[in-house]
Amino acid sequence: MTRTAAQAFIGTGRVRHTRLRPVIHRFVYPTCFLLLPMRSLRSTPSPALIRNRFGLISFFDCDHGDGRADSLAWLDDVLKREGVRNADGEVWLHCYPRVLGFAFKPVSFWYCHRKDGALAAVVVEVNNTFGERHCYLLDGPEVAFDRELRISKVFHVSPFCEVKGSYRFQFMCPVERIGTTVDFTQAPRTFVRIDHHDDDGLFIRTSVSGSLQPLSRARGRAAFLAMPLLTLGIVVRIHWQAFRLFIRRVPVIHKPPAPKSFLTR
Repeated sequence: MTRTAAQAFIGTGRVRHTRLRPVIHRFVYPTCFLLLPMRSLRSTPSPALIRNRFGLISFFDCDHGDGRADSLAWLDDVLKREGVRNADGEVWLHCYPRVLGFAFKPVSFWYCHRKDGALAAVVVEVNNTFGERHCYLLDGPEVAFDRELRISKVFHVSPFCEVKGSYRFQFMCPVERIGTTVDFTQAPRTFVRIDHHDDDGLFIRTSVSGSLQPLSRARGRAAFLAMPLLTLGIVVRIHWQAFRLFIRRVPVIHKPPAPKSFLTR
């Protein structure tokens, strides 16, 4: 079966995390996420996407960017301010939904395309458990799917990690195919790798992967029934893993001030 694009998708998969020092610490959790064509949704809202109102699984614009009612307008303002002029195609937002009205989104990814479908930029939006948010902008001719992209770490995320070193990202997302037609007899997959390197090399490896299906009310309900405490569980699991590191005597890092700039390029 084929589907025309520019519709909302829901993904189900796994989050994997491995810390290599000073102790080896691993975990894997099931997850679900949204992949939303934000420009298309502006002109043609999806009847399956509960947006800016309560639902079992919903999306709120104010959970992103500077909290305004139109998160795509915020993104366009950021791109314009940073001189990214060619991201005039579709914008796909990979993010966690709200579940029962509760949201915590450790990381979201804005895939910003040119009109010809090529990737122009990626904005990585990071939230920590201290109520702070920071964005990393990846742009330039080297930006592409399935290519390693690097940027310095400047934002405090964990009390067990210093704010130093760099992130190495790799994105694999079939938006070129779902921008035209997709054979959903074999669900396309998306994958994001985030490696944190410090002076001693690879420190932490994290990935989010999953298979995609067009978002429908039935699939939204099924995702909720499979993971009814998804977003609350993210917060609980973050603190549980922090407790495990603490009892293993991993040094605690004092929280530094947030970056003066909201965005790092």
